[in-house]
Amino acid sequence: MSFDTTADNRHMTHFDAHDSVWLFGYGSLIWKADFDYLERRPASIEGWTRRFWQGSHDHRGTPESPGRVVTLVPDEEATCHGMAYRISPSLFAQLDHREKNGYLRVITPMTFDDGSQVEGVVYLAGENNAAYLGPASPDAIARQIADSRGPSGPNRDYLLNLAQALRELEVDDDHVFTLERALLG
Repeated sequence: MSFDTTADNRHMTHFDAHDSVWLFGYGSLIWKADFDYLERRPASIEGWTRRFWQGSHDHRGTPESPGRVVTLVPDEEATCHGMAYRISPSLFAQLDHREKNGYLRVITPMTFDDGSQVEGVVYLAGENNAAYLGPASPDAIARQIADSRGPSGPNRDYLLNLAQALRELEVDDDHVFTLERALLG
């Protein structure tokens, strides 16, 4: 698989006939909603945990020096908290470009804070994509984040903004906060 997953995502037409669709954000989509949305609500998805295991060659790093951004990895016991956006399906063209570095659209059930559930979409970057970096020690990940910069700015800003957004949502994410401490330590 190439870095660019835009064409692959264009084949996902499940929601094309809908007036709106819910999009689940668990990384920069929590704090950087640079698209028009109809509604925004805290939400969660089951069976996934957030990890800084995805390379960023296009936003927070370069092809020669990739940054690290989050993806989700399967974990039956986990609940991943984030932000859900109700959007027009026409926005997928913009979002597919934003998330093109290895992320694929996947249908997922999500739960809102009031307990109600909907079917929506999440962008996932699995271990079989060309930009996947995988696990490393917290210190190694923090060093890579500290040293990386791309067209969207320093990689450290991504981590620090995510940590702050999770605090505002009152979400305790040990992985993110451990990396934040290692970065600032």
